[in-house]
Amino acid sequence: ALLCRGMQASKNKNTDKAEPFYRLSVPKQKTSSEIINEARNVLRTLRTRRPFTPTEDQRKLFGSGSTRAPQNRPPSVFSLHASSFDLAESRPVSGVRLSPLDHKPVLVTFAKDEDSSISLPKPPADAAEVRKVSSARARLFRRTSQGNFLSAKMVSPDQNEEKLDSEEPAMMSNLCRSNDNCLAEQRSYTPFNDENRQLICNERISRSEREDFRKGTAGKFLFQLRGESDQIKKPGRSSSWPRSTGWKRRVTGLEDETRINESEEEEIFWHIKILPILHELEKIEDNIENLCLACTKLYQALNEGNMLGKRFKRRSVLLKTLYKLVDIDSDPLCLKLAKIILAMKVDGKNLLSVCKLAFKICRNEKNDYIIQNDRLFDCLLEVLRTEDLQKSNEALLYCMGAIKFMSGNAVLLNEMVNKGAVEMLLQLMKQINNIKENDTYFSNLGHLLVQLTATLRNLADLPPARRQLICNGAVSELCVALEQRMNAKDVCTYIVRIFSKLSSYNDFCAALADCSRCYDLFLALLNKHQKQQDLVIRIIFILGNLTAKNNQAREQFFKEKGSVNTLISLFQTYRELDLNAQKWYHERGGEGKKRPKHPSEAEDVLIKLIRVLANLSIHPSVGAALAAAHRVVELLVTVLEYKSVDDSEELVISAATAINNLSYYKVKSSAVQDKKLHIAEILLKLLMSNNMDGVVEAVRVFGNLSQYHEICDFIIQKKIYKFMIALLDAKNQDVCFSACGVLLNLTVDKNKRALLMEEGGIGKLVDCLRDFGPADWQLACLICKTLWNYSENITSAASYFGEDTDTFLVLLTSLLDEELALDYSLDRDLRDYNKLYWEREFKPVAEKLLDRIQSHHSFLPTVTITPF
Repeated sequence: ALLCRGMQASKNKNTDKAEPFYRLSVPKQKTSSEIINEARNVLRTLRTRRPFTPTEDQRKLFGSGSTRAPQNRPPSVFSLHASSFDLAESRPVSGVRLSPLDHKPVLVTFAKDEDSSISLPKPPADAAEVRKVSSARARLFRRTSQGNFLSAKMVSPDQNEEKLDSEEPAMMSNLCRSNDNCLAEQRSYTPFNDENRQLICNERISRSEREDFRKGTAGKFLFQLRGESDQIKKPGRSSSWPRSTGWKRRVTGLEDETRINESEEEEIFWHIKILPILHELEKIEDNIENLCLACTKLYQALNEGNMLGKRFKRRSVLLKTLYKLVDIDSDPLCLKLAKIILAMKVDGKNLLSVCKLAFKICRNEKNDYIIQNDRLFDCLLEVLRTEDLQKSNEALLYCMGAIKFMSGNAVLLNEMVNKGAVEMLLQLMKQINNIKENDTYFSNLGHLLVQLTATLRNLADLPPARRQLICNGAVSELCVALEQRMNAKDVCTYIVRIFSKLSSYNDFCAALADCSRCYDLFLALLNKHQKQQDLVIRIIFILGNLTAKNNQAREQFFKEKGSVNTLISLFQTYRELDLNAQKWYHERGGEGKKRPKHPSEAEDVLIKLIRVLANLSIHPSVGAALAAAHRVVELLVTVLEYKSVDDSEELVISAATAINNLSYYKVKSSAVQDKKLHIAEILLKLLMSNNMDGVVEAVRVFGNLSQYHEICDFIIQKKIYKFMIALLDAKNQDVCFSACGVLLNLTVDKNKRALLMEEGGIGKLVDCLRDFGPADWQLACLICKTLWNYSENITSAASYFGEDTDTFLVLLTSLLDEELALDYSLDRDLRDYNKLYWEREFKPVAEKLLDRIQSHHSFLPTVTITPF
């Protein structure tokens, strides 16, 4: 390490180049202990706080910092009424017309003794026949309303089948009379004859099934026909109904019959289950609580009857009723309505209106609790999953805005992660990224991307979401969005905020470092938005994280075109801003006032910027290049010139650390070397401050600079060496280590070795060896090397070590005893490292030092050695 560069052995008389104290016969490749020692002595990365992002005072579609002109973006506040919905779009979707078959169907004939009375239905031959079928169905439902559905006269073709109980018609009649108003229709009565009945069903109902219907479980009864048709369409599926009840299905015309049966089931379910609830909604308009309960029942009934979605005959009637209720100004009720309307799969204007309705509800933070209990998120996620990006981009915008508001709540945020929101949002981002800039939808989709990235930023706080982001390739998609939306500051800000959060974690930071184009993107953003502090500070923070532990990232960023020039330009810009702010502060009489605790915005940028420079300088070739960059060193020096550690602690210490790292490199054109005396004079102010972190950083710089004779003379002239000896009493390993490094370099000069005797320096070094030796073999080795240099021309141990001679000899003897010195209570890895360093670094130096002192000491008392 450079702190030890000036150490020399007494036998080595080479004056052209100072040699290490003791050269080990080890391979040229560095050992782990050498690497750790070097890192501790000289090069250090910097840590800093992540930029603070204040929470918005109000939930808005676009935040207060948005640069989008109000006239060019959708509004956050709007009025919403029943008239906002379009009934024309509420009609059910007609069935898909099937292509005709290429072959004639083969009809199945039955044996005469088996169901000989069954006549197979034939397709209508003409329009009159079609009208006949339709009128038959109409007569069926009119008869149903009169209580004669499946009357006792309906018998099965099976000769042994018994008639239905006489109580069946009465039961149906009672059910229908209870909903008389719901079922009234302006149609004439037509008897329900055998021909019509044959179009509907030819089956018998068991007693147990009639009992189920009477008890209210009509669903099972109503959907038996559908179950039967499903079984026929899906071979191999076991029937859920007993074969012993005598249910039979015609073989031909299954699709037509199933359609008729499903329609009649839907009609019956509508009249029995749905209509009463709709009438209930019309009667209790003044009671919000009852309306909410009725909406809950309605959703459950629709779900039970498989009526959610588009393929529902009376969908328009249902939606019309719900739309009217939107005019009632109640968020709990509108939440219920939005959930049902979304579940009905509306589109067009209605989809936009209901998404606005959901947005309006979620915008009020007080509604978070009721939203948690009503699972609105499931419906909104389904909209994102199914709707066309270009056709419904405005509806998706408000849908995504509602989800963004939900993500501001911790409970809802966890629910979103658990339900696959991360993967869904990344898929949506991928679709947006596929839209090119010349596309007409590109600009509008930028509004949607703002909501999406803001939501991902909130999700990034959760560890499960972070893992999902990594696994689903979020880095790549975010970089694509960043590249395409370089001119959209709000999109860039949200993406950079995501990276700022996630790059603090090693796994995501490694994934980001592997994305080679991210460095170029960050530099482009810095050059484009140089004075946008909130954007700049986060990009610089990300770069600091990338270069903190990854040597490849340091090299890759440095090699990007204009990387160093961009950093210098930013440094100059924000230094000027900081100087102006400081000047304004003093002009306003701020000297007597207490300085703010946190750094100013400009100062915070400088802190993060210096951190990047300090981290980059750890790479050998990059560090050497930066040490030769005079403008970089000049800017760092100016920080120490106009800032005090009392007012700007983090900034000053960061600048000192960066200078310390650059001072490590011995290159011909080193700017640090050119300015070394000026730097030493500036550091003197920091050295004499009351800030111990600042003192230690200044001592580290002096440790590197003291390899130059001019700096050693400066240290003697300014009595700095006395300060270094005093620091040995600090009872802090790092402080003692740094101070001992300076003293070691001073002892290279024979004329300066006697200074160790002043201020009790020898005794303090021995005390440090005793206090920290067994726990810190690096420090122990450094102390022994210092004393070796000091005692190079020893003639008498007593004259060099005085009264500390005997104590020092006993201490060295015990530290060289492996069983006493090595702490085997440590874990294996740490124990192995300690033993390695003890054997390779400390032991050779200590043995030679012990031998030298003993050879010049006339008497060695017998002392009992105790373990440490």
